[in-house]
Amino acid sequence: MPLKMPLPDQRVLARRDEIIAALRRIVPGEGVIERPDELRPYESDGLTAYRQPPMVVVLPETVEQVAAVLSYCHKHGVKVVPRGSGTSVSGGALPLADAVLLGMGKFNKVLEIDYEDRLAVVQPGVTNLAITNAVEGEGFYYAPDPSSQIACSIGGNVAENSGGVHCLKYGLTTNNVLGVQFVTIDGEVLRIGGKALDAPGLDLLGIIVGSEGLLGVVTEVTVRILPKPETARALLAGFPTVESAGQCVADTIAAGIIPAGMEMMDKPAIHAAEAFVNVGYPLDVEALLIVELDGPAAECNHLLEEVQAIANRNGAVTLRASQDEAERLAFWAGRKAAFPAVGRISADYLCMDGTIPRGQLPKVLRRMNELAAQYSLDVANMFHAGDGNLHPLILYDASKPGELERAEEFGADILRLCVEVGGVLTGEHGVGVEKRDLMPVMFSEVDLRQQQRLKCAFDPDSLLNPGKVFPTLHRCAELGRMHVHRGRLPFPELPRF
Repeated sequence: MPLKMPLPDQRVLARRDEIIAALRRIVPGEGVIERPDELRPYESDGLTAYRQPPMVVVLPETVEQVAAVLSYCHKHGVKVVPRGSGTSVSGGALPLADAVLLGMGKFNKVLEIDYEDRLAVVQPGVTNLAITNAVEGEGFYYAPDPSSQIACSIGGNVAENSGGVHCLKYGLTTNNVLGVQFVTIDGEVLRIGGKALDAPGLDLLGIIVGSEGLLGVVTEVTVRILPKPETARALLAGFPTVESAGQCVADTIAAGIIPAGMEMMDKPAIHAAEAFVNVGYPLDVEALLIVELDGPAAECNHLLEEVQAIANRNGAVTLRASQDEAERLAFWAGRKAAFPAVGRISADYLCMDGTIPRGQLPKVLRRMNELAAQYSLDVANMFHAGDGNLHPLILYDASKPGELERAEEFGADILRLCVEVGGVLTGEHGVGVEKRDLMPVMFSEVDLRQQQRLKCAFDPDSLLNPGKVFPTLHRCAELGRMHVHRGRLPFPELPRF
């Protein structure tokens, strides 16, 4: 399906051979990919509905090479699209026909582990799960755990502010990153944050985490690592209605209990996951909660009993608590594999991402079922119930005329509904191109212009990942003055009082 993106700059395309030759001088050997057949693996990210081969792919191995590539592109007016592992499902790494795709996959080393200060310094191409694998021998782990953690890179997690099933208690990426090394579009290498608990001054780290590649390229990440809890137990609770499961979520949080994770799946998602992993999920329920408690054994066991009592008061028809670590991991295996599980029963699907107040969960799920009937498409729901982050999977077949368009319209209506009930357009997947044209549903033109002013302070020529996030890309000169202090980190001039 056609997607509105910035028109290719024909002047840049006419200089393609010259640009490739210059990039080969910066990144020699096999670091530059230009042949059409070799570019094909990079033509989309996890949002495979949209595809566009890049002009050229560059795979640097050093910070100096990254800085030199960006400096060259800045000087010669060439766009740059940063890419991690390409697992984004919002189109954040969708290439452009006239842009350099800057792949960070070769930055794959764990540089330092400091158990005393509970941190690790890693390159952005290190996968999420590899951080935990590197430290678990000493009893530590990295808390944010997106379902794609076996493949997604920490650099991509920083770009999208990724979450996961344990973000309810331990926070998203932004709550677990202490510092980054960051290269600006003109090739300046900066350090933002560091190893301290909280850096002084402006919260520039908070700006960079979740910036979706619009401000610069991350070349190093310092993350928090946590001691593995003494005990962790999970509870499977099946309910006769989605409403009763949603009320159980609300009552648990209202009781002052903050589980390590609290996930919900509806009946289609339950059946797909169970067929895929065979872990013993109940198939005669309309909704399934997976609730994990962790901490000292006495506390964990006590809270598990409290949650069981709350579930019973909300009409749970099945309750099953994990008795050992293998069973706990089995409970999570189905939820972690839910996306590929749904891929077995549908030719294609769109994975949506919106966040709502927990109390609105029953209303939103009822309305989603109505929308599914309206669009004649099936939907499987799974989500981080504790923090209201929904992940409806809209099932469709792209080979059938009109189904992708209906699926997109269905998804847009779900996201509008999230905003209508007091929620937001995204929880952890980012805006990318998927939600770009819905940004005015949540933000006024004044809001969007102010956000673009911030981008202009970092990237005045709009060369970094253009066409993403903002539905209308204004020239920086149109947005009013933003003062950039050369030789230091750019920032907007603050008002005087």
